[in-house]
Amino acid sequence: MKPAWVYILECADESLYTAIRRPVKLVWCEQFPDISQAIAVERQIKRWTRKKKLALIKGDFDLLHQLAQCQNESHYLKRKDHHKKDTKPPSF
Repeated sequence: MKPAWVYILECADESLYTAIRRPVKLVWCEQFPDISQAIAVERQIKRWTRKKKLALIKGDFDLLHQLAQCQNESHYLKRKDHHKKDTKPPSF
């Protein structure tokens, strides 16, 4: 299989590429072994917040990991074993 690339472009208005806005500047890219992996990563990145995308672009993997953590109490409770009575989200 041929390798494939996923990339993020920054538009002239500083938005991250989601549609046609010119000019654009390549701010991040990564090669994947095949197109199916590249498509999976692209779909994942498209669902991310701007803050997460900027952390990826900057290579700030600590911040990226932090932003990946659930910040919403209701989602946290759904993800954890909410059958326990003492289940609480972490305090920040």
